[in-house]
Formats: sequence, C-alpha cells, structure tokens
Amino acid sequence: MMKYRKLANTDLLLSEVTFGAWAAGGWMWGGTERKEAIDAIRVSYSLGVTSIDTAPIYGQGTSEEIVGEAIKGLPRDKFQILTKYGMRWDLKKGDFGFSSKNNSGVDIDIYKYAGKESIIKECEDSLKRLGTDYIDLYQIHWPDSTTQIAESMEAVSRLIEQGKVRYAGVCNYDAAQMAEAEKYVTVVSDQVPYSMVKRSIESELIPYCLEHNKSILAYSPLERGLLTGKMKPGYEFSKGDHRKEVSFFKDENLKRTSEFLNLIKPIADEKHLTLGQLVILWTLEQPGITIALVGARNSEQAIENAKAIDSKLSIDEIEVIKEYLNQLELIA
Repeated sequence: MMKYRKLANTDLLLSEVTFGAWAAGGWMWGGTERKEAIDAIRVSYSLGVTSIDTAPIYGQGTSEEIVGEAIKGLPRDKFQILTKYGMRWDLKKGDFGFSSKNNSGVDIDIYKYAGKESIIKECEDSLKRLGTDYIDLYQIHWPDSTTQIAESMEAVSRLIEQGKVRYAGVCNYDAAQMAEAEKYVTVVSDQVPYSMVKRSIESELIPYCLEHNKSILAYSPLERGLLTGKMKPGYEFSKGDHRKEVSFFKDENLKRTSEFLNLIKPIADEKHLTLGQLVILWTLEQPGITIALVGARNSEQAIENAKAIDSKLSIDEIEVIKEYLNQLELIA
C-alpha cells in the first residue's frame, strides 16, 4: 500500500513514489506512445501514486498535455501536480543550455531563462496544457545566471498570491542558491539527481535541507534505467535516446554496475522484489530524501514502481547494500 510524506512544513502530502513524466513526453527518450503514457499515469494513480512531476520542456509541452489528459475527470484535490519553469525552446534568452532534436526530429536550442514575464507566461501555458487552475509545486528547472534569483522568486511569490501556485520549489540548486531564494519566497523543496551511483548531494545539500526543514525530491533514482539490472554491455539504445552519450552507459560501467547489482540481488530475491524496486526502497531510506521520482513509459513499469512500497528494508539490509556500494567504482 502506498505511503505518503509531508512536503517540508506544508500541508501537502506526496506519495513516496512520485510519477516522473520526463520519459512520458518522449523527448530524448526515443519518442513516446501517448496512450501508453496516459495508461501508466492512471494505473499509478489507482495504486496510490497521487503525485505527478512534469515540465514544459519534456516534449516541448507534450508531457504536460499527457498529464492533463490522464488526470481529466479525477478529483483535483486527490492528486498533486509538480511542474517547472525556466527552460525555453521558443525564446533565445538567458543561459544557452544545449541543442537537441524535438520529437519530430527538428533541431532546437534550449535556453535556461527565468525572467519574471517568462515565468508568468510559462505558468499560464502550463495551466492550459494541464487543464487545471493551480499548480501544487512550481519549481525553477535549472539555475539561470542571467537573471537575479530575486526576480525569479518574486514572480513565483506573485503567482502564489494569485492562487495559481500553492508552493515554491527549486531544482538543481545548491545550498547557497537555496538560501538566496529563501529571502524572497518560502522554498519548500529542491529536486535534484540522486541515486546509488550519484551521491554528491550528501556532503552539503542534504545537511542544509535537514537543518532548514526542506524536502529533497530525488530524481533519476534508478539512474535512467542503469540500476534496474536490465542493461548489459552491448545494450542497444533506440534512435534519439540520450543515454547512449552518457558515461554511466559505457560498456565498462554497465559491466561494473551489473556486478554490483548481482551482489545485492539476493536481498531483492528474498523479498520478492525486482532490483529496481529494491533501489527505490533504498533511496527512500536515505537521510533527507522525502520522495523518489520514478519514470514509467507504460503500465507494467508503473505498477512495478508503485508496488515497491509494499516492502521495507531492515537496518542490516541497508548496511549490507552500503558495504557493496562502497566497493563500486565507475569510470568517468
């Protein structure tokens, strides 16, 4: 049965497994099957996954549209929408991020921009795509060095006053940036990458969030599929899948990760869990982590993710995993 955790000092309860809708938008994941993505969100909801994280940039509006279609007809107060602002593909302003291809194969340039007028426009566009009149958690997607944090946060504060946003969050901020943002609006959370093989936030960000009662929303806890055990050396990625360029998916790293996963697999087997489910549980047991954002492209993956919560890890099992993890070294 799904469990829920309070978002910082708010009245918002998020499902421990939150549906991450990046892959559902198809962009950078080799395309999307719209009906499968909608079914994945709906089956997740039927299993108690009430929180959905999306962003305009995911498929350049496609992910938010899919979420909007999936939640149509559901009671609005029974689920939480987390979305973002600050990544523009239709405006050449701010920090240049990178070039990519959209779902139609057309080249696009992505800019990190969080100016006041841009945020207000993005919020209106998101509300329309999502088919709702408010966003539960509105998060800056990436820092924008060309805009003062004060300007961005004051814009979100205005949206909160207008009732279009309930709470302000950030993504990919360090502790100093969070402290600066806090001067202008109450920041309740930081959404950052965190997984067994990516733990740099443990040194500074997690202590800051624990001290200041901020939630950490861990994204990519399965490291984009690496930690599911389904990828072996020689794995073939489909056209347009960004992972083939990421160092984690080099053959040597796939080999080393597989060896590590084989060591912890007996724990999963004993609990009748998949490796992915075991990794989700481990993530939720780490200090400072409030929820795990896990992507799913179809109902089968969504069910597996949600059902991880039916089990629990003991202190001894967490220690055994930690010992094996300390022996794992991946190459850059």
